[in-house]
Amino acid sequence: MISLRPKVGELVFQLYGRSLHPELFEICATRSIDRGGYSASVSITTAGHLVTWRKDGLTLTEVATGLSQPLPHKRRLLSHRIAGERSDRMECRGGASYETCFQLETVQQEVFWSFQQELVEAGMKRGLLHRFESGGRVALGAVSWIDVETRPRSLIIQAFHTFPDEMAIVKSQSVFETP
Repeated sequence: MISLRPKVGELVFQLYGRSLHPELFEICATRSIDRGGYSASVSITTAGHLVTWRKDGLTLTEVATGLSQPLPHKRRLLSHRIAGERSDRMECRGGASYETCFQLETVQQEVFWSFQQELVEAGMKRGLLHRFESGGRVALGAVSWIDVETRPRSLIIQAFHTFPDEMAIVKSQSVFETP
């Protein structure tokens, strides 16, 4: 089954103070993390990614997806269209914090294909990688790579999602931190 991504202009970046049902997403690859005081689930979806982080009864869920994805409004803490560059920070109960920055970049064709190849090479060595089938217009499909760095008090997620039809790259970095 070929999974097509939404148009890059239809992307949204959201944070919830709750978990979201995985059944809401078409998950392509996933990884679970249990590091001392926190646990997390990191997934690549057809539109972007899904990260659920848990610590002492606190749950934060970051999702990069399409606007047409039916998601709840209850306990949605942040919601931004993915366009240009954006940063945000949130202090949570118990002293935990969440910080993110993301950007949408449109590049020349040569730069795009070179960058996508670098993502594939990095993804073969570490992190979470998924290569999508071609959507038809472009011979090669999109790539998603998520690099996960765990530390005793923090989880750092760097996510890269390519959109070949538009020569666009979505880059994000998020830090989930305990006190």
